[in-house]
Amino acid sequence: MTTTQVVNPATEEVVTTVELVSAAETDAAIERAQRAAVGWREIAPGDRARLLRRFAEAVDANLEQLAQLEVANAGHTIGNARWEAGNVRDVLHFAAGIPERLLGNQIPVAGGVDITFHEPLGVVGVIVPWNFPMPIAAWGFGPALAAGNTVVLKPAELTPLTAIRLGQLALEAGVPEGVFQVLPGKGSVVGQRFVTHPAVRKVVFTGSTEVGKEIMAGCARQVKRVTLELGGKSANIVFADADLERAAATAPYGVFDNAGQDCCARSRILVQRSVFDRFLELLEPAVRGVRVGDPEDESTEMGPLISAAHRARVASFIEPSTKVAFTGTQPDGPGFWYPPTVVLPDAPSDRVLTEEVFGPVVAVVPFEDEADAVRIANYTEYGLSGSIWTNDVGRALRVSRGVEAGNLSVNSHSSVRYWTPFGGFKQSGLGRELGPDAALAFTETKNVFIAT
Repeated sequence: MTTTQVVNPATEEVVTTVELVSAAETDAAIERAQRAAVGWREIAPGDRARLLRRFAEAVDANLEQLAQLEVANAGHTIGNARWEAGNVRDVLHFAAGIPERLLGNQIPVAGGVDITFHEPLGVVGVIVPWNFPMPIAAWGFGPALAAGNTVVLKPAELTPLTAIRLGQLALEAGVPEGVFQVLPGKGSVVGQRFVTHPAVRKVVFTGSTEVGKEIMAGCARQVKRVTLELGGKSANIVFADADLERAAATAPYGVFDNAGQDCCARSRILVQRSVFDRFLELLEPAVRGVRVGDPEDESTEMGPLISAAHRARVASFIEPSTKVAFTGTQPDGPGFWYPPTVVLPDAPSDRVLTEEVFGPVVAVVPFEDEADAVRIANYTEYGLSGSIWTNDVGRALRVSRGVEAGNLSVNSHSSVRYWTPFGGFKQSGLGRELGPDAALAFTETKNVFIAT
């Protein structure tokens, strides 16, 4: 039996030991899901909706427990962790409205009636990352279950605890055995089996672009459906006519939230040259004011990085030649801490501008005009998120249309709402999660003609 130790990244103490699922156990779980799919898809839409609402209510009743698990396992601040558990609840409530509204069409034809159905795929494999273990899991399993699929879910090896608890809560809420199973294990074992097992009809993956490409290639061998939410190198574009004080005060939270371990992190701040120096003056106290420390403290705004190995990777972006403008604070003692760091790159090819750091490091660069801002923002293989700061409504709309990204915010840094679509352009991913059409990504459209 293989096990893994779960470590608290703020204290470096072992929280618990988790048994890892083998390839044979993964196959057995997939077969259980395949058998359960027959009955789950036949459950009346209203009854499936009621079970999802009961699941949501079970999450709500255990919200504080889930949040505390995430603080200990992932080092998230308690405020963030409570929001994340609440997001799982809200996604499930939203998904509970789907079964009775999964409507087909009646299409006018000659000589009969033509109707369409949205049929469930069968077994869906969901592979969850370590940066937001709770909400990203729900974004996959919520609409998949609502559409009549069964789900096998693999949490990240570093952060399995909340997913395991969600699996227990589903059973306690009355979701039938085999419909939603959580399989902690290695990506090379469990995740790979999701890709290769023919009974898994779709894989939902959130993680690095490199691994996403491998999953997509593996799924292609069976023409298996995929949704991929991958890396990002998002731009926060600040024009001279913006509210500079507000843009500077909020910029740290657009990139340093969750210690920058966020694919939507606005890790490039583009500032119009005429206000560049003034913006940096305003940004410095905002960065130094980010409260980094004990995630259990209600006032903490940023916790640790997930592991020592990840901290070393983040630190590698700050080379001897890197021009560091200023940094924030970090605690002394144990924990995988890294201070909020602002750098001024020398060239567009600098690693800190082209690669996803996935840590609390932000690069600030000047631009000349609107066209230059759009050009720099699009100078990346990624296209997930971004922000635009301006008081000119026309410019806000023009730049929003010009920037190649799936999720943009004007005069804010909000990317994700469970009732609006989320996903990326270019190498940031494939497909969309959340929003009114989320369940359709877990169905096939069937067309039926009835001669009259």
